[in-house]
Amino acid sequence: MDRDERTGEVFLRVVGRRTAPPLGEPPPLESRDALATMARYRTRAPKGVFVYSSHAEMEADRLRWTVDAMIERARRG
Repeated sequence: MDRDERTGEVFLRVVGRRTAPPLGEPPPLESRDALATMARYRTRAPKGVFVYSSHAEMEADRLRWTVDAMIERARRG
């Protein structure tokens, strides 16, 4: 059994080799770049709450937003 030193949780089985960085140490540059890239991700769906009268109407909007995102990404290269 492994005990997490940060949370005190006890795990019966751990799969994989990923380890947390030491406390107080910033993440590596590669990880920070990956997080920055994900933060710039845009879904193209407008913000808000949408109420549709049918599932088909919702699906049409979602498809339109997906196609718009694909076109924008292709134009950027």
